[in-house]
Amino acid sequence: MDGQGNSCWRGALGALVLLGCLWSGQEARADFRVCNGTQNLVGVAIGYRSDEGWVSEGWWQISATSCATLIEGPLASRFYYLYAEDAARGGRWGGNVDMCVAEDEFKIVDVKNCFTRGFLRMGFKEYDTGQQSSWMVQLSDSAENGEDN
Repeated sequence: MDGQGNSCWRGALGALVLLGCLWSGQEARADFRVCNGTQNLVGVAIGYRSDEGWVSEGWWQISATSCATLIEGPLASRFYYLYAEDAARGGRWGGNVDMCVAEDEFKIVDVKNCFTRGFLRMGFKEYDTGQQSSWMVQLSDSAENGEDN
């Protein structure tokens, strides 16, 4: 091979290395996302354990067929809890883990004595993220709500 052939090869290799560096620089997002697969607006609340103790917060308003990030960055806990309501039809997604919620936007520390502190108590569904750095929950009209990580 002559010197010019080596130069072309080094140029192509350099372009591949640059492309690889650019691609690896776009890391996958790590967060907790909820996607609304229904045709209605959905209000969502999340619960989790933090340094402050048990925390519930909401409301994220998620439009039909769209997603929202509830927690940005790598997940710090293994278990997260979710409660959601369909704004138009009154449908609910929940579970058997009681946490406090409020009518308007809220962040509530502790899950005890919801009523005496002026809050409502709702059943949240537990999600075991298996210590993944990100998680996504898909809300749908069906009885079974799917989740993906």
